[in-house]
Amino acid sequence: MNKIKMTLKDGAVREVEQGITLAQAAESISRNLAKAALVAKVDGKVIDLSAKLEKDAAVEFLTFEDAEGKDALRHTSSHILAQAVKRLYDDVKIGIGPAIANGFYYDFDTTHIFTPEDLGKIQAEMETIVKENLPLERRTVSRDEAIELFGEQGEVYKQELIRDLPEDVQISLYKQGEFVDLCAGPHVHSTGRVKAIKLQSIAGAYWRGDEKRKMLQRIYGTSFEKKADLEAYITMMEEAAKRDHRKLGRELDLFSIQDEGPGFPFFHPKGMVIRNELEAFWRKLHVKYGYQEIKTPIILHQKLWQQSGHWDHYRQNMYFTKIDEEGYAVKPMNCPGGILIYRTQHHSYRDFPLRTCELGLVHRHEISGALHGLMRVRSFTQDDSHIFMLPSQIKAEIKKVIELFNTVYSVFGLSYHAELSTKPAKAMGSDEIWETATTALREALEELDMPFKINPGDGAFYGPKIDFHLKDSIGRTWQCGTIQLDMLMPEKFDLTYIGEDGLKHRPVMIHRVAYGSIERFIGILIEHFAGAFPIWLAPVQVKILPISERHADYAREIAQEMRDQDIRVDVDDRNEKIGYKIREAQLEKVPYMLVVGDKEAETRCVAVRKRGQGDIGAMPVDSFVTTVIAEIAAKS
Repeated sequence: MNKIKMTLKDGAVREVEQGITLAQAAESISRNLAKAALVAKVDGKVIDLSAKLEKDAAVEFLTFEDAEGKDALRHTSSHILAQAVKRLYDDVKIGIGPAIANGFYYDFDTTHIFTPEDLGKIQAEMETIVKENLPLERRTVSRDEAIELFGEQGEVYKQELIRDLPEDVQISLYKQGEFVDLCAGPHVHSTGRVKAIKLQSIAGAYWRGDEKRKMLQRIYGTSFEKKADLEAYITMMEEAAKRDHRKLGRELDLFSIQDEGPGFPFFHPKGMVIRNELEAFWRKLHVKYGYQEIKTPIILHQKLWQQSGHWDHYRQNMYFTKIDEEGYAVKPMNCPGGILIYRTQHHSYRDFPLRTCELGLVHRHEISGALHGLMRVRSFTQDDSHIFMLPSQIKAEIKKVIELFNTVYSVFGLSYHAELSTKPAKAMGSDEIWETATTALREALEELDMPFKINPGDGAFYGPKIDFHLKDSIGRTWQCGTIQLDMLMPEKFDLTYIGEDGLKHRPVMIHRVAYGSIERFIGILIEHFAGAFPIWLAPVQVKILPISERHADYAREIAQEMRDQDIRVDVDDRNEKIGYKIREAQLEKVPYMLVVGDKEAETRCVAVRKRGQGDIGAMPVDSFVTTVIAEIAAKS
């Protein structure tokens, strides 16, 4: 038997027999690897462990810790779901069933209307299929064979998918027991690998996303290798439901979404306090890092968006109007306006790096089904910054931006990981320009010793980017900060500077946001803190609770003293029992409650209750004010 070379992820090279399966190759390395591996990546392509190695190749074995491993397990789970539904219900036709973020779904066409009660029955049948430990067997067939096979089963949706495939595409099927599905794969090697399943919800979904086609029933679920991981995920989701920013936004009177403006948030007075504090923090930090703030118009001429490339690449997401019979567009992004400001002056290499920043209101058309509180809106404020620089300054500037991001996120107790996105299929510019820009971003991350993941083909249409994914207090991740390196917009707008040689040169441009969208960032913070904001962000920092009406004057007097020190304070002077007032203030998640009665008025003290700690005793007013001011200043 011939030997071939298998190069592993760590660079080690092993000789194995030609024709060995990937499962056998994993076993030859270690029993633990064979037990953990779900699929493998061979020369960059993710395939089943049942596939054979026929030639020298780079091989990486993927487990549930890898995104591709999770996807394979959850894709297999969707096949188990379809098999269970077909076992339990008559007249079922199946649509598609992919893995998605945190789970999977499958679409069904059946006369039976699924109810939440059905999910338990279906899940039990899925667990039976898992116990049967059915192997997933892959085979390839001709186009005609596939159409005939699914025609015999009455699977009209599968037949349609096959007919729409390109003529030269190899058609693959996966079989597990009596169930056969059209699928490109990859899958885990048997249903027994799916140890923990939870069906979560039912929704309607138009076939192929076309509202003119039939509405199918979609069942969502999730799965894990271990039951303990599933239980932890369910606990996190239950906690997330309690923290839902839409629910807390109503309860804490922070914002609303009105029927008259779907996707256009209304900020209430308390929500504006949070917003203003975030903006003030942002402005002060950007002054420290050498930025100059600008403001650009919301509506600009159509020709600007044609020149920038947004007209060709982003028009379906834009809003339009006419002024003096000429076409204008509401800006979906701030960068073209920032470029116009750059062009108002001549620039020298001595001006660089030139850092501008803008809290710019942008509008983007989102379909109504995608709207979600503050997280997905049609109108939002980007904390945009545009940095113009010499090519030699790229890495240093990227490092400074990352340092600024570290400062921002650490204040909120948010950790993050970075992802580098490369050239998409629909992009402007040559491969050479893209390679130069991508290399600069990669080297900056490497020199900072920052771990990062590469997302092939996920860059902006004008340049590669680094995305920062924040982890909140219950372990969820949110994509917020972005650094986009752009060597194309300066070309399209003919931006120049005079170099040391006295000649005109082209600057390099960085687009970057820290919050991303202020609206979305507020939504994230509401859920991260569960509405219990740190004192510097809290809409009401101190609530004074007089025990009776005769103590109200003293309460109002010390409240004014605190306002004079820029402390946000309310007085609850309603004719209610003190226990009721305390409970109300707790529900409002106020950081400090001050109870005042005869004793406090006589001694110029306050009885302090701190959120999360309860009664911490009496304190002179001046001492309390000093403590709170220090706490606010420290952003603790």
